[in-house]
Amino acid sequence: MSATDTAKGVTGEDEVVDLCRDLIRIDTSNYGDHSGPGERKAAEYVAEKLAEVGLEPQIFESHKGRASTVARIEGEDPSRPALLIHGHTDVVPANADDWTHHPFSGEIADGCVWGRGAVDMKDMDAMTLAVVRDRMRSGRKPPRDVVLAFLADEEAGGTYGAKHLVREHPELFEGVTEAIGEVGGFSFTVNEKLRLYLVETAEKGMHWMRLTVDGTAGHGSMTNDDNAITELSEAVARLGRHTWPVRVTKTVRAFLDELSDALGTELDPEDMDETLAKLGGIARMIGTTLRNSAAPTMLGAGYKVNVIPGQATAHVDGRFLPGYEKEFLADLDRILGPRVKREDVHADKALETGFDGRLVDAMQLALGAEDPIARAVPYMLSGGTDAKSFDDLGIRCFGFAPLKLPPELDFAGMFHGVDERVPVDGLKFGVRVLDRFLDAS
Repeated sequence: MSATDTAKGVTGEDEVVDLCRDLIRIDTSNYGDHSGPGERKAAEYVAEKLAEVGLEPQIFESHKGRASTVARIEGEDPSRPALLIHGHTDVVPANADDWTHHPFSGEIADGCVWGRGAVDMKDMDAMTLAVVRDRMRSGRKPPRDVVLAFLADEEAGGTYGAKHLVREHPELFEGVTEAIGEVGGFSFTVNEKLRLYLVETAEKGMHWMRLTVDGTAGHGSMTNDDNAITELSEAVARLGRHTWPVRVTKTVRAFLDELSDALGTELDPEDMDETLAKLGGIARMIGTTLRNSAAPTMLGAGYKVNVIPGQATAHVDGRFLPGYEKEFLADLDRILGPRVKREDVHADKALETGFDGRLVDAMQLALGAEDPIARAVPYMLSGGTDAKSFDDLGIRCFGFAPLKLPPELDFAGMFHGVDERVPVDGLKFGVRVLDRFLDAS
């Protein structure tokens, strides 16, 4: 966006699509190590866009190329507690051969911006930039200080992004008491008179783990009753097929109550198959918030077809509900059995907060102003976000990246999926809602 464009009174809605496309075109694939391109280029892009409108962004590099950008906007009343708006700039990798449009092209087709990060979460990054730039150009201060954080490494647990900043630079978040981030505020159309907007107030904790079984190495032609692969395979199969018990947290209970009212039927958490079938793509997000879960994701053993290896390994993505970590780990060890050694690769806590207060009121007000049939409801995210790190500073975190979505769009399938895309109209809707939200918050 040129200085001439700015002088002509370009709005946030005018530039949000281009901002989103620009960010998608910056490959920030995170492979879980430092082999990817890193986030430095995206951090510099964000810093440039913020500096253009008079802010003083800082770039923090925790490891070569692993960079985050932070800036603070002065509010009308600096004595009030500050608000944090955070987003991550890294994305999971994508294989271009699998996609209809190249994942790093930012192409516009069928009314959507396509590309890796379109919903996870360069859309929210772009909406935030668009709103902030518009407000700074027009001299509209937010009611209170707002801290902006565009973060590295969320897709691998945040070690080189949010966790690094919270640990090494906590002063950046001085006075912040509340935050909004990703995977919340998206719509689910119930009927022509009601659209639910799911606001994240809770998220599962995680135990990404490595499982190991040691056995007796030997020749593949000989009988071996201590085969590590056999032992581990049986344990992993038990785990992968295990049906975890239903556990209804306060957030899930609140969501089910809202959904019961919306659908006009009483919902039984123990018998949700019929209800989940009515939820379309978001059923995958909602269904797993009723239980702990453990998904086997990787297997490794051996080096030659006629050699029985002495060790076999597997990796598991474990997720536990708020308040149920001890139960989860005890169940896990019981299912795996005594021969399997378990160690965490990455672990982090579960979060849960109430669906109340001025910030929640501001969400409903902003959504209702742009969508008359909107109703904000709380829900639990089955995954995790950088909110876990900011919770360490006592910050109350919500997922609120508002999007009004076409009912037919498989929104949940966009996350880490092929052909990820976000509606152009959804981006512009998000800009309008975020702008109103800032005024009301």
